[in-house]
Amino acid sequence: MIAVITGDIINSQHADTEVWITKLKNLLAKWGSSPHTWEIYRGDEFQIKCSIDDVFWRFLAIKSLIKSQENLDVRIAIGIGEENFSSEKITESNGTAYVNSGRLLNDLKSDGHTVSIKTSNDSLDRDLNILLKWSSKDFDSWTMATSEIIHEMIMNQDNTQEDLAKKFTISQSSISQRLKRANYDLIVETNHYFKKKISEL
Repeated sequence: MIAVITGDIINSQHADTEVWITKLKNLLAKWGSSPHTWEIYRGDEFQIKCSIDDVFWRFLAIKSLIKSQENLDVRIAIGIGEENFSSEKITESNGTAYVNSGRLLNDLKSDGHTVSIKTSNDSLDRDLNILLKWSSKDFDSWTMATSEIIHEMIMNQDNTQEDLAKKFTISQSSISQRLKRANYDLIVETNHYFKKKISEL
């Protein structure tokens, strides 16, 4: 069983493509090679496959990266399922994980939410999607500054607040306040909960 994230950038036409696309490519390249593991296509859509254990953390890494760019946000559809055919290009691979993710992105575009998940279990989907709708109220309102800090924490979990204070040249108490405002401890708990629920599939 694998996870497939299909996403598209919100407001991409109002931003400098070169800046966000370079950052997104650099992030996705840390997790695998293109076009087998990930691909950016149609200008502002992308797809990446990963293990079900990593999917919530990777969604947040992408979300925080894009939200740290002015006026940008991202819609993300998480599909959990099988991979029946693995092509050289991820966009030509197939299986329930891909179908679930691709169809879900179309639904998201029409219902106004920014993240959703589809597995083979309807009652699990209901539980996790309620969780995602609530938590997205937080994620969608992150400022650029908060997004930067969250992104650093997700990508380097050994970071101390002192490390972040040096990197962003602000006080450690400012870092602490931003992490509190972003409910970072709750995000970590949610990631554990998410992993546990999906592992029961």
